[in-house]
Parts: sequence; structure tokens; C-alpha cells
Amino acid sequence: MTDSALRIGPYLLPNNLFLAPMAGVTDRPFRQLCRRLGAGMAVSEMITANKALWASKKSLLRANHQGEPEPRSVQIAGADPEMMAEAAKHNVDQGAHIIDINMGCPAKKVCNVMAGSALLQNEKLVGAILESVVNAVDVPVTLKIRTGWDRDNRNAVTIARIAENTGIQALAIHGRTRADAYKGEAEYDTIANIKTRIQIPLIANGDIDSALKAARVLQYTGADGLMIGRAAQGNPWIFRQILHYLNSGEHLAPPSVTEIQQVLIEHLENLYDFYGDFTGVRMARKHIAWYSKGLRKGNVFRQQMNQLEHPQHQLAFTQHFFEQLQEQQDSQAA
Repeated sequence: MTDSALRIGPYLLPNNLFLAPMAGVTDRPFRQLCRRLGAGMAVSEMITANKALWASKKSLLRANHQGEPEPRSVQIAGADPEMMAEAAKHNVDQGAHIIDINMGCPAKKVCNVMAGSALLQNEKLVGAILESVVNAVDVPVTLKIRTGWDRDNRNAVTIARIAENTGIQALAIHGRTRADAYKGEAEYDTIANIKTRIQIPLIANGDIDSALKAARVLQYTGADGLMIGRAAQGNPWIFRQILHYLNSGEHLAPPSVTEIQQVLIEHLENLYDFYGDFTGVRMARKHIAWYSKGLRKGNVFRQQMNQLEHPQHQLAFTQHFFEQLQEQQDSQAA
């Protein structure tokens, strides 16, 4: 058994599992789904500190948290301390309970404007941004980083100390450098080292794709929590499975075909409702691809699905595919 509760400022989270912020993935429908299936916290997609973009449709959707359980954590990204402070205040005014600062994103378009993980090269600027944001708002501020800029410059220990000294209340670390992007395997030695040097909650991130791996990473790093990103795509049940294993030492059975069908249909309907039919159909395609990965005839299903343009066609085709899967399972079991 493990005590999985974790506190960030005044908020006691139900457990120590976090859904990682992923641009274009962790929108409100997906965050709500992962929370329902076991995630203790779901951090929003990254919102730019560029005030000129706050009124764009994309930014408004990313800042939409209606109906989400508390606390709501909103991630902001930028490279100017004053702009970041203003972005933090704006998002708190819009209902954010926690502000998360992105210094972990390796995407070129983010790093080219010296935001995201590019900031790790400039420790003085990191300190200025963190101090500016912490002083600007009355809510907890958290930070997401990588282990460094590249393998020769792993400075996450220094960044972690700066974070703690400026009042950051929790730190998430992805076990790769900016230069690694998502290649190779995440390493956890740096995370374990940092855990011995700071007092604030530490959340380990990177390649946590099963209950067994989750338990191993927690034990090896001594981290207070885990953050799951890509492994939750098409598999929101991973939070439930990890939680069950950490609490009982027993593996939970994977979801049945019927449950996958039910959750996927509900997810699709929420996407159409959130984005509207045109964008909802297009956002749904990648989720459908993730859910059907590894399923019998999933490849043909995905190819045909990508030709469909209307919500009712996507839903009907999804229903048909899963009903056929269930019939095949039933006939094999008979």
C-alpha cells in the first residue's frame, strides 16, 4: 500500500498521478476524462504569454475549464518576466487555481522564441521569470522542466534550487534534455539526484507507460508523484491501472471492448460539443487512431475513418467497428 495523496499549496490532490500538458491533446474533454478515470490532476494545454493571442479561438478554448473539478492548473509559456506575470494574473482571473510554467517543451516553434526548454540555457532569466510570476499571483505556481539543454549541460539541479528559492510549490521533471526531444529512453538518475536536494514536491515524467514502470520509477527516484503524457493517449485507463497497482500490488484487468467503445463514443461526443462539428471531427481522428492502436483490423479502420467528414458518420462507423470486434470475441469464446 502507498499513500498517494499529494499537496500543492492549499490543495490536497486525491492522488499523485498527473496528466501531462500536451498541446493539441489535453483539451478540456480529455482532461475531464482522465480525471474521471483516476488522474489526480490534469494540467491544461500551454497558453502563450503573448497577450495579442489571448482572444484567438485556440487560446480561448485552451483556457476553457467549465465543469472541471478543482484545482484547475493552467500552463503558461513565454520568455519575458513581465509578460509571464501578466499571463499568470489573467489566467487566475479566468479561474485558474494553480499556474504551471512551461520550461520543458522541446518544440522548435517554442524554443525558437526562447521559451519552453530553451530557457534552461539562461539560469538568470529562469530565476527572473519564476520570481515575477510567483510575486504576481496569490495561487500556487508550479514548474515543468527537462534535465537540461543537452547531455553535456544537464543543469536541472541548479534550476530546481532556483525554483525552490523563488517560491515554486511543485516541480515536474521530464527525464530527457531539450536536445533529446522524445528520442531514446528517459533517464531517472537526474530526477533521483534532485529529489535529495529539494524539499518541494517532485513529479517524475518520461516513458511511464505501465503500472509496473510507474512503481519502479517512484521507487528509484523517490519522487512524490508521476506525470503521464503520451502513454495516456488512447489509454486514459492507465491512471486507474497505476493507482490500483500502487495501492494493492495487483494488476487490474485491461478495459473490455465494450468499455473502450463506451468511453470512446462519449469522448467523441464531447469533442464535437466542445469544438463544433468541423473541428471536432478533425480533432477526433487522432484520438480514434490512438484508441484503436493494436486492435484487430485497426489499421483499416483508421484509414477509412480519416475519409469521414461528419460526426454522425464517425460515431456510426466507430459503433460498427467495436460491435464487430465484440462479435468476434464472443464467437471465439463460444
